[in-house]
Amino acid sequence: MNRRATEHATPDFPNSAEDWLARLHSPARSPQDEDAFERWRSANPEHAAAYAEVEYLHRNAALLGGDPMLRAVARAARRDFSRRRAARPPRRAWWLVAGIAASLLVAVSIVQIMTDRPDLGGQTYAAGVGLPRAVTLADGTEVALDAETSLVARFDGHRREVILRNGRAQFHVAHDPARPFMVVVDGNLVRDIGTTFQVSRSADGVTVGLLEGRVSVSRDAVGHAWVSDLKPAEQLHIDTTGQAGPVTPLDVDAARGWTRGEFNFSEQRLDELLRAMNRYSQTQLRLGDPSLAGLKVSGRFHAGDQQALAEALAQGWKLRAVRTGAKELTLLPPAEPR
Repeated sequence: MNRRATEHATPDFPNSAEDWLARLHSPARSPQDEDAFERWRSANPEHAAAYAEVEYLHRNAALLGGDPMLRAVARAARRDFSRRRAARPPRRAWWLVAGIAASLLVAVSIVQIMTDRPDLGGQTYAAGVGLPRAVTLADGTEVALDAETSLVARFDGHRREVILRNGRAQFHVAHDPARPFMVVVDGNLVRDIGTTFQVSRSADGVTVGLLEGRVSVSRDAVGHAWVSDLKPAEQLHIDTTGQAGPVTPLDVDAARGWTRGEFNFSEQRLDELLRAMNRYSQTQLRLGDPSLAGLKVSGRFHAGDQQALAEALAQGWKLRAVRTGAKELTLLPPAEPR
């Protein structure tokens, strides 16, 4: 994966996934930065996949923040940046974000070595902006990759291991009793017992949903070890600290729907709905008025069909959709009666 995608860059905004990561984590970030980032990410499927990869590495760097070697190298990177800045002052306040980027890139390099175990090799699969992507792993396992998802598959003569880096994936596992199939995500282990299941990784943790068969979900950590078995139509959420919640019912229709590009929303905030739908299309839907963000929307929508979504919002909620760019539609409040 080439993380340094540079298409559609401008002098005022970053031109690589690493620089965007630094900018979005800067205290000086602004709504304009967020809008520019969404335009950059949606301009090319490679941009979204590249950003997903560096965000994965950054999250792992945060987990290793207490490592003495990591802290020492990061301090050295900041000192080196300070010396270079003193020698040639930059023209604008971007130096703060660049300094953060320098430290993040050092952390990313170390974490990639510590977490990816490159000596074991492996095949990377990724999906950027767009409809879910179907892939077949070397053992015959069928995988549906949601938008902005990346994973690494490592198989040998004894086991099959998949590391989910970002996003959401469905696995229909090929039968091979001699080699267990496991999905590793944020220190959690999902062990297949002849099944079809889904795993998603998001900002609030990891969710495992079972469609068919059986899976065992576990975590092996000192003082926090646990095991939970799932039955069909059940799901388990694990928070960012590694604590598992109760097993709850899985909405099977919704779970199967996203693999076909179909989504059901019930009383969903409009801003959240747009963030979800924008992941599947080069055409981005924007809010032209902040007051629309909390509007509750229900309905069935097809991923990638932004025009149909805009028309549904116009018909059911009287919103106006105005084309504000070649690949951008802006939603506005209903027109006031004359």
